[in-house]
Amino acid sequence: MKRHLLILVELAHEHHASLELAGFTVHAASSVAAWRAQKARVDVQAVLTNGSIGLSTDEISALPALEIICALGAGYENIDLTAAQARGIVVTHGPGTNDASVADHALTLLMAIARGIPQADAAVRRGEWKQARQPRPMVFGKKLGILGLGNIGMQIAQRGARGFEMPVAYHNRKPRNDTPYRYCSSPVALAEWADFLVIATPGGGQTSHIVNAEVLDALGPNGFLINIARGSVVDTPALINALQHQRIAGAALDVVEGEPTVPPELVRLTNVILTPHIAGRSPEAIDATVQLVIDNLLAHFLAEPLLTQVISGDNVT
Repeated sequence: MKRHLLILVELAHEHHASLELAGFTVHAASSVAAWRAQKARVDVQAVLTNGSIGLSTDEISALPALEIICALGAGYENIDLTAAQARGIVVTHGPGTNDASVADHALTLLMAIARGIPQADAAVRRGEWKQARQPRPMVFGKKLGILGLGNIGMQIAQRGARGFEMPVAYHNRKPRNDTPYRYCSSPVALAEWADFLVIATPGGGQTSHIVNAEVLDALGPNGFLINIARGSVVDTPALINALQHQRIAGAALDVVEGEPTVPPELVRLTNVILTPHIAGRSPEAIDATVQLVIDNLLAHFLAEPLLTQVISGDNVT
């Protein structure tokens, strides 16, 4: 018997087809409410979402046959785990599927903002060759601070240390005993030490605005901020103010609080690089993420152990 799967995230046609081939009847909608308005008589047993979209208490309540929620990617901060647990609904996510892609993008953003690549390109296209030939900081040997040394943070650290001989430090809730990197006791201490501060934490309430005005001031006028995690980790008005007054040198952001809406004050700044939450969107990463979703769905409905079940309380590095 085919199970009904509601997809709330953007997926290519071939991935819809893969889920159908795996034995699921696929329904796509922008939200649970939109789907119920169209197909109220169909009971779905599974939902595919992600950490940013999530699945709320009300949405879970609106799906009486729901058995499993799969988060596409590592994050699951906006899935109501308490509501799911109360119903006996299992939740899975996708750690390890897009780590390399996100780490690649983090280093790309770091190099691009340090060397002013988009700004220089735009200047040359405007015919401002001489005006754009301003000195820009090197990356080699500079201090790399990582806020959140999980799977992605570790890959960023390794790329920086091996490729650019960067000293690496990090901040987590607790020090790791399996890494040679320096531990800083707070985000402020990490920012004071770092030339480049890369945010690689999960999202959610426990990390909301932990990069605030104090952290940005500690990073200083020669420091750069790179965020490939969640926009909610950064106090956006504080960041805009710091950039406007050159209290930090620049920022490169793949995620923005309230995305896809971007504050116009941020868009107007020339010391910012913005990409549309694409760090994990390589073909290789997407294929691996979708395959893990399929594997978890099949395991659940065959009453086999899940591969990557979420355990409540584990979403903060």
